Amino acid sequence: MFLSLVIAIWAAFDTIATMVAFTIATLAMPFIALSLTSRISVDQRELRIDKAHIELKYLGKVTVLDSDAMRMLRTRDADPAAFLAIKFWAAKGIKIEVTDQRDSTPYWLVTSKRGEKLAALLTK
Repeated sequence: MFLSLVIAIWAAFDTIATMVAFTIATLAMPFIALSLTSRISVDQRELRIDKAHIELKYLGKVTVLDSDAMRMLRTRDADPAAFLAIKFWAAKGIKIEVTDQRDSTPYWLVTSKRGEKLAALLTK
C-alpha cells in the first residue's frame, strides 16, 4: 500500500518528494505494525485484551477454533452482541463464553496464534 502511494507521488512530483515519501513510509512501518498488535494477558483475577478486561470468574466454556470454525463465527454464525478482538489476517483463535447474567455479551471471539496456550490458561 505504501509503495503504491510512493509511486503516485513519484508520478505527480519530482524525485526528491518521492524519496521523502519513501523514507517516511519506511520509518512508519514498525510503528504501524506495533499499533496493530493485540496485547493479551491473563493474571490471577482477569483477562485483558488491549483495553478490554473481564474477571475470570465470569468466563465459561473456552473453545479453541480452527480456521474454518473461526471463519464461520466471524461471518454467518456471528452474534452481533459478541465482543470481537479479531485481526483479519489471523486465521485461528478462541471463543470464550461469558457467564455474567448482567452482561449482554454472549462470548468473546479472540484471534491468537497461541489459542491452545491461551485456552489452557483460562481453563486452569
